[in-house]
Amino acid sequence: MVNATPFITTKSEEIFTAAQHLMPGGVSSPVRAFKSVGGQPIVFDRVEGAQIWDVDGNQYIDYVGTWGPAICGHAHPDVINALKQALDKGTSFGAPCAQENVLAEMVIDAVPSIEMVRFVNSGTEACMSVLRLMRAFTGREKIIKFEGCYHGHADMFLVKAGSGVATLGLPDSPGVPSNTTKATLTAPYNDLEAVKALFVENPDSIAGVILEPVVGNAGFILPDAGFLEGLRELTKEYGALLVFDEVMTGFRVSYGGAQARFGVTPDLTTLGKVIGGGLPVGAYGGREDIMAMVAPAGPMYQAGTLSGNPLAMTAGIKTLEILQKPGSYEYLDKITKRLVSGLLTAAEEAGHEVCGGSISAMFGIFFAPGPVRNYEDAKLADTNKFARFHRGMLERGIYLAPSQYEAGFPSLAHTEAQIDQTIAVAKEVFATL
Repeated sequence: MVNATPFITTKSEEIFTAAQHLMPGGVSSPVRAFKSVGGQPIVFDRVEGAQIWDVDGNQYIDYVGTWGPAICGHAHPDVINALKQALDKGTSFGAPCAQENVLAEMVIDAVPSIEMVRFVNSGTEACMSVLRLMRAFTGREKIIKFEGCYHGHADMFLVKAGSGVATLGLPDSPGVPSNTTKATLTAPYNDLEAVKALFVENPDSIAGVILEPVVGNAGFILPDAGFLEGLRELTKEYGALLVFDEVMTGFRVSYGGAQARFGVTPDLTTLGKVIGGGLPVGAYGGREDIMAMVAPAGPMYQAGTLSGNPLAMTAGIKTLEILQKPGSYEYLDKITKRLVSGLLTAAEEAGHEVCGGSISAMFGIFFAPGPVRNYEDAKLADTNKFARFHRGMLERGIYLAPSQYEAGFPSLAHTEAQIDQTIAVAKEVFATL
């Protein structure tokens, strides 16, 4: 057990109770409220490496990693030192800075599809902007997204979305006008025939297809063999664009993202998480002829006061430098496989039906017999059992995403001893379910 002392969360409870009178649901983002797993959330005090400390002094091994960005570990000393130096020069310029060029070159060199890049401030902003670009470049309005895939909370994407929408069981969000989403077509993930049918029905009006190449917002779901390749062929055939939302997978499933890992190059890519090194950032990029549509080079307008923020650029540069060190991805792959294998074995030995998997530093398990190939499959998982599992792990010092519909993220800071400790704790918890 990580926490040898009784699990006391008095201060967390006091702070969260007060927060509910100050912020909707007491949080700034819905999943943080623990609605799907029960109990009140813990309130963080500080983070370092692979560990978290809450305001009550409890310590945890963390597998959320601020939802992906902490791939090198929380508060990595190289990132912190670089930020301290950048901070002395100012927190925001609202003007060009040299760090933008450096990070842009690193992104372009790494990601196969990206010839030019535009920095923004979040994954939502990146996806919202790339949708406008898809439509501007093709002159078409309709898009195809996949059920359970989450591309941020912009109106046109809140159709059969994953992440917090799935976690809370929300319908398509109130406040989203019907005419905003009528051009959003949906298909089950890993169902190429369903996508073909949509193109046949709308041969000249689909601007493009956007997807998470590895799903992380309906739980962890891998693409079937040939699925990404089939989408690439279909979009070319119908003159539409293929967009990979690599906000989660970019620089995590490989240095060049999922597109480098699977050898399928989209037309456009959205990024976030890792390239900010823990600070708010997003980006979209792609072929030069498409990106030339973006203002001021072209007529499609998109802007942001904090875009290219010097602190975010600095943290991103340093994070990518760390990831380039020899053996980084081999280590991430090794410890993540070790973790998932241990969790699945422990669950099965305790008599639970589970399935799951990993790819580099991204993983997930479902309390379901499997396989889970899409959102409909994911919804068959036993979320009540997951909630009890989550609470048991939390009380024993393991912090997992507070939803069955979210992937997990180990980091370079996780040691093999911490992985083994996590598996040992899981064995205890599985025995209690």
